[in-house]
Amino acid sequence: MKSRRVLLAVASALLAAAPLQAQVLNFEGLAVYPNASDTFVQNFYNGGTSSAGFSGTNYGIEFSTNALGICLNTLGTACPGSNTSRGGIGNPTSQKGGLFFLSGASTFMNRAAGFTTGFSFFYSAINSGGSFSVWDGLNGTGSLLGTVALGVTPSTCDIGFNAGFCPFQAAGLAFAGTGKSVTFSGVANQIVFDDVTFGSDVPDTSTVPEPATMVLLGAGLAAVAVARRRKRA
Repeated sequence: MKSRRVLLAVASALLAAAPLQAQVLNFEGLAVYPNASDTFVQNFYNGGTSSAGFSGTNYGIEFSTNALGICLNTLGTACPGSNTSRGGIGNPTSQKGGLFFLSGASTFMNRAAGFTTGFSFFYSAINSGGSFSVWDGLNGTGSLLGTVALGVTPSTCDIGFNAGFCPFQAAGLAFAGTGKSVTFSGVANQIVFDDVTFGSDVPDTSTVPEPATMVLLGAGLAAVAVARRRKRA
């Protein structure tokens, strides 16, 4: 049991410190489901917890204070006050939660260790569009590596999903250099994001661990094996 805890800690530390590629944030598990969409992301992806006390994988990613997890309606389950759903489209394990904000004109996320190649996600914005930008500094500062305008999306999902913000559309950007932060801009409570994908300008909905993660896990296993040999010696 102790070795397993060491392995998880080593793998988590390596993942948080490495340039992030081909990884997806699906905003699942921020709170119990269904919920009132009042849970802040906080350090859920940074070794800590959401405002509801739930923890996720430590990717070394922190979100701004206004970043919220929105509860997504599914067939047979309507989240209190939510008008948003994936409409059964996309990864079936990413149908219950997304990212949005209720204050200000944007929200942002930081990853101090950086990410490269591309950035993408799915979004819904049926009344007002928005934009997103990738920066090489934290908090939306430094040099702008790229920005993309996000247009208004359709509202065409089956009535069974009880949602106007549905379905989601893909958006992405390929860029050179190393990004360290992303700003998501738009009208508060009028734009929703999901399946945020690092390392590609096309959002990924795969649930299979990508090669980069497997390499890090392998490194963690190797570290544990070395520690065991030293202890025996």
